[in-house]
Amino acid sequence: MARLRACLVDGFLALLVASGASDVSASKDECAQTAHMRIYSNAYVSEETGDVVGYDLALEQRNDSAVDALLYLYEGQAHDDGIRISGSLSGKKLTLKGSWVEHRIEYPEKREIVQTHLVKIDGTLDSGWFRGRITIEGLTPDNVRLKRAERIWVCKP
Repeated sequence: MARLRACLVDGFLALLVASGASDVSASKDECAQTAHMRIYSNAYVSEETGDVVGYDLALEQRNDSAVDALLYLYEGQAHDDGIRISGSLSGKKLTLKGSWVEHRIEYPEKREIVQTHLVKIDGTLDSGWFRGRITIEGLTPDNVRLKRAERIWVCKP
């Protein structure tokens, strides 16, 4: 009986872990879009809450200095799409700017709230790291250190 109970508990825990992992997933389009980009990340699963927190920064250099990027913000749940920003890379100095149109649902009214936030990223980029500051209007600026990664968090196998 104790063995059966242990198996049931283990099965239930596995189901919880699997269902939680499916909450943070990207569309195949998002994974394909970022597959050829340089990815820098500090995203991780919080031991306290089980939520994914941090950032992914996907970069594509268009020419000598122009850069297009997607910023992924993780605060417990991944946003459906990356925040499109652009800017320049001069030597190792990376500067990016753009706007994030955030769509939220306010409960209990289930009213949609749409807010636009200015996004700014400044820092130093090399082959293994991005070190700098991410500023999103309305949120506390973050000094970050993002490590080179193979793919964005939500596309990990």
